[in-house]
Amino acid sequence: MFQQLIAIVVILFFLSRLFIQRRRKEIGANEFVFWLVFWLLAAVFISALKWIDKLVAELGFSGSGIEVMLYIAVAVLFYFIFKLRLRLEKMERDMTKIVRELSIKK
Repeated sequence: MFQQLIAIVVILFFLSRLFIQRRRKEIGANEFVFWLVFWLLAAVFISALKWIDKLVAELGFSGSGIEVMLYIAVAVLFYFIFKLRLRLEKMERDMTKIVRELSIKK
């Protein structure tokens, strides 16, 4: 229970920083909504750990709910890294194309 309380306090800190950044217009609306949903879902999952433990046990997994959520989080992070790498590759191709066209014109 103590760890859950600490995690909720940390999430509240990140939410406060998120709102401050939005007020200062340091982040856009889409990014704000993404991180708001992310942190709110994290708070819900942390507060529902006992329920998640029961669900995981009923599904037949040997680990606890927090372990299963960690595995899912790692998989999602790898997916985001993959998408980011694809976007970076596309940007590099576009930059190469632009530089090539500029050098041909000169």
